[in-house]
Amino acid sequence: MIPLILASKSQARAQLLSNAGLSFETSVAQIDERAAEQPLLAAGASPADIATLLAQVKATEVSVRNPGALVIGADQTLGFGDKRFNKPEDDAAARRQLLELAGQSHQLNSAVVCAKDGEILWSHVSTATLTMRPLSPEEIGRYMARVGDQVRSSVGCYQLEGLGVQLFEKIDGDYFTILGLPLLPLLGYLRDHQGLGF
Repeated sequence: MIPLILASKSQARAQLLSNAGLSFETSVAQIDERAAEQPLLAAGASPADIATLLAQVKATEVSVRNPGALVIGADQTLGFGDKRFNKPEDDAAARRQLLELAGQSHQLNSAVVCAKDGEILWSHVSTATLTMRPLSPEEIGRYMARVGDQVRSSVGCYQLEGLGVQLFEKIDGDYFTILGLPLLPLLGYLRDHQGLGF
């Protein structure tokens, strides 16, 4: 059976694959994501295109270092109007981001690709729209105090599978997309083209 590698340090992505019964290893891509996305930002690329490119770069880099393995790369971007957010650098940035998103809708774009020996074999991107409920600065402060460092571990400053779900009043889109890995299309590709799964 072909070795399977997840090119991500995301515990949520690893848990999704593990829960789906896949056997895999993890290897973090050795890339500078901000440098990789600069040409796309300069060209006015969409958040979905940026997520796809970053997923491709991660999968390709890891696949070159692991000949013969099938590598899964993934990335997620958050689009808010004409803005795009990255993971916040510190708590102050997370607080500003949450204040800006409160009471508004934003889009999460989750891309997943499969690569082998430096070649992209398959790619998919999904988008979900999430609407936060109006939140006061005090409510955001209480939320941040409860989640601690986790507030800086995702582009949206929340984990929908945890306390972050309380920030929302409406969600349109696939749950797995929101968690950062469009799992059903990925499983379909692995099953139909790689003989993985059942």
